[in-house]
Amino acid sequence: MNLLLLEDGDFVEDGLALLRDRRLRHMQDVHRLEAGDSLRVGRLGGLIGEGRVLRLEPGEAELAVTFDRPPPAKLPVTLLLALPRPKMLRRVLQTVAAMGVPRLVLLNSYRVEKSFWQTPFLEPAAIREQLLLGLEQARDTVLPEVIVEKRFKPFVEDRLPALAAGTRGLVGHPGDHPACPRALDEPVTLAIGPEGGWIPYEVEKLAAAGLHPVQLGERILRVETAVAALLARLF
Repeated sequence: MNLLLLEDGDFVEDGLALLRDRRLRHMQDVHRLEAGDSLRVGRLGGLIGEGRVLRLEPGEAELAVTFDRPPPAKLPVTLLLALPRPKMLRRVLQTVAAMGVPRLVLLNSYRVEKSFWQTPFLEPAAIREQLLLGLEQARDTVLPEVIVEKRFKPFVEDRLPALAAGTRGLVGHPGDHPACPRALDEPVTLAIGPEGGWIPYEVEKLAAAGLHPVQLGERILRVETAVAALLARLF
């Protein structure tokens, strides 16, 4: 945890916060803080600053906090991601938040197993938990927007064209396609498929909505690796 992220419910008054949950345990067990020590803090949805430990007990910590600077800027990207397997979903959510993706659409695909949609990791509280971990890692305070779309065709035909309007639309897909561009300075809508890749019908539908295939080479990557590799290359 590189940033102690505070929420409105943590504040007992302006500039004074109390912690009693996993963040307290992290302060004690990992950072080994003591009364008088300082650490970097952020307010969820707000600014970053510094916190000073006023009191640290086994079940409670009291911090005096000030906020004076904005979090890092988000990437200019909307990420469409075919729903990965549940264990990978948790890691991908953390990666997406850590890398600064402001909007994530979890999308169905022919190769997404139906059982994936039943996972408790798709519950809003579970998604939020993983996103917070990613924000703490990257010293960010602003949660990404996460949209769940269980029907591929209606989303791609009816909503994606408006979502992608004014952006450069790309589909990460192995094959004989142009290489993924580098270091863009324009907004991007990026679609990444399941581990088996999009099927041809899906690639055609995405192209009709303005998203065109690009590739990273001959190697087939895990979804979590492809997300990080494509975002890093693009921005």
